[in-house]
Amino acid sequence: MDNHFTQINQVPQDIVFDVVVGMAVYREDRLEWVRQATGSILKQSYRNFVFGVVIDGEIPDEIASYLHEQADNDPRLILVQSQHNVGLSQCMNHIIDWATPYAPDYFFRMDADDISLPQRLEKQIAFFRQHPDADILGTALVEINEHGKRVGKRKLPLTHSEIVRFLPKRCSLNHPTVAMRFRVFEAGHRYRASLRNTQDYFLWIELAGAGFIFTNLADKLLQFRRVNDFYKRRGLSKSINEFKARLYAMRHLQKIRIGNIIYALAVLTLRLMPSRILKLAYKIDRLFLEKFVKH
Repeated sequence: MDNHFTQINQVPQDIVFDVVVGMAVYREDRLEWVRQATGSILKQSYRNFVFGVVIDGEIPDEIASYLHEQADNDPRLILVQSQHNVGLSQCMNHIIDWATPYAPDYFFRMDADDISLPQRLEKQIAFFRQHPDADILGTALVEINEHGKRVGKRKLPLTHSEIVRFLPKRCSLNHPTVAMRFRVFEAGHRYRASLRNTQDYFLWIELAGAGFIFTNLADKLLQFRRVNDFYKRRGLSKSINEFKARLYAMRHLQKIRIGNIIYALAVLTLRLMPSRILKLAYKIDRLFLEKFVKH
């Protein structure tokens, strides 16, 4: 285990779980949103889980106090402290490595500014149990602003073939909605520790190349926070990494096509433009999905 991380509390021996939920909290998160995200997991209709929360470096005292209070009140909440900010990839890899000896069946992602619907875990687990060949399962989502008002939705392809077909053009799973069978990690796969963004995109490409099966549910099981600076937050690093991921998908999945190359270059160009252009590009992307993804 990475010595950058210190586990604050332990799983009580009497807790039985087959699900691990992983979330990271860092200094830019807001207390109100962390409360909503944490509460939405602890109040799930499916109860047999542990909720691993990594405090990724220094965070505001009010958020730290809240998380410690929740861990005292609910033994399923396991807190881990990182010595400094290491990013989402390393935080999630630590939770996965920590959980592996317990031999859980499923790993769920959660972000500290989103809200899971009460039956999210129950519905995704039910799908896994009915479809033993499925390995990675995402869902649709509703986009909300900083005030919790609905501002959009995100519709993605449902079937494995459609998801993989779309990968050279875009990340075709909503990362905060994803659940995975633990056999994915038992096979040795992890998030790329060096990546501070697009870690999910690269992982999906690797897993698709390794033959794992993807599915998306049409159910909107998460409220995704899209705040005012959403279009500004991608930055140069994320834009370049997305471009690299698209090229990697073309090579790794043997989908080198003129159309895919043109799309990758066009998106990179748009990503480097002012935020008002990014906003327009985001709307066009939604229309692209509405047109080509049939539910």
